[in-house]
Amino acid sequence: MNKYRIPTLTIAGSDSSGGAGIQADLKTFAAIGTYGMSVITSITAQNTMGVIDVEDLSCEIIKKQIDAVFNDIRPKATKIGMVSNTKIIMEIVHSLKRHGVENLVLDPVMISKSGYSLLKIEAKEALISSLIPLAKVITPNVPEAEEITSLKIDNLDSMRVAGDKILRMGPEYVLIKGGHLEGDAVDLLVWKGGSKIYKSERICRKNTHGTGCTLSSAITAYLALGYEVDEAVLKAKKYITEAIEYSFDIGKGIGPVHHFYNWDKE
Repeated sequence: MNKYRIPTLTIAGSDSSGGAGIQADLKTFAAIGTYGMSVITSITAQNTMGVIDVEDLSCEIIKKQIDAVFNDIRPKATKIGMVSNTKIIMEIVHSLKRHGVENLVLDPVMISKSGYSLLKIEAKEALISSLIPLAKVITPNVPEAEEITSLKIDNLDSMRVAGDKILRMGPEYVLIKGGHLEGDAVDLLVWKGGSKIYKSERICRKNTHGTGCTLSSAITAYLALGYEVDEAVLKAKKYITEAIEYSFDIGKGIGPVHHFYNWDKE
């Protein structure tokens, strides 16, 4: 199959400014060369300066979106981003189990860069007990991993301890992103019986809106293209690193990464 016809799906919230959420995911899918589809869970009013408000969609329309996609164009890989409440999480879990989802990447979005809470407090347990066990890969940053594990993470060793704890919750792989720590950008991928460190020089750019969404959707796209998890993460890391390097100023706050940087280089 031509790679541009390989279907990928994002289940996430909409970002009205286009830098994160569904919009970042679809741009990433297209840039890497897959056919992107979407299930919208929430509508956010946000821009480069922050999140203003969030309105969740009904479980009924979320279920119908999932059914519509899987009954017609079955995705080779699926990414889950913002899922803000327990009812939405459980509807997604039931729907994905019913359809036998494969290659599920979970980005446990909890708090926006501007500090807006995107996951209701009571929904954390549903995320941990029901959604995490479905995932092939979960991609928390350090604050999210701390929230999930109730552990303090301040170095590579504590990242490994937290990763092992999340692994026991049911996913096949855990990628803890170390961007919030000091020094070089170090991410840690752990799985049963193994681990791999991804280290790169930190790029000093202010425009990092949507980096977590972009990395997780890049991993999803590479899994859909047939790469093993460790190679998918490596290629996704290269993609997000260059997207940050070529990021640009737009808006009055934290601008987006450049999803189509390759086009500019050409």
